[in-house]
Amino acid sequence: MTKKNAFIGFLLLGVGAYFLLRQLRVPLFVDFYSWPTLLIIIGAALLLHAYLTKDHKNLFAGYFILGLGIHFHGLRHYSFWTDSWGAYPLLAGAALFLSALKTKKGFIWAILLLALGIFTIVSPKQPAWFGWLDQAAGIIGDFWPVLLILTGAYLLFRKK
Repeated sequence: MTKKNAFIGFLLLGVGAYFLLRQLRVPLFVDFYSWPTLLIIIGAALLLHAYLTKDHKNLFAGYFILGLGIHFHGLRHYSFWTDSWGAYPLLAGAALFLSALKTKKGFIWAILLLALGIFTIVSPKQPAWFGWLDQAAGIIGDFWPVLLILTGAYLLFRKK
């Protein structure tokens, strides 16, 4: 099993199972017939690939994409789920922390992002200087596809 084939294999297994269950209309999985489930599958495939091939460079991406899938699923199905922008630094911090446990890199950034996320979610009244973060989160919320396009283009065309 090559490293590249392993990831594609995990991804195809997950996506195939998703569409098969959706086609069979299994009642137990009705709440999971949505796009956040595809994020969960992609994140899980990245994590399986990273751990089974001992190639840990994709741990952060796997945890973060899995976390985003869970977060968007929670927003859609649970009234108690937070819709605060603080969830995103919290997810990034958790993903960085979990990957740092294996790679031994990034603990400081993980703790800072976790603290920022927790502070913005649980703080009933945030300081006035935090207003710019709300504006930035709104802009990112409106234009995140452009951010994905630019990141993808950078990764494809950067000089190695």
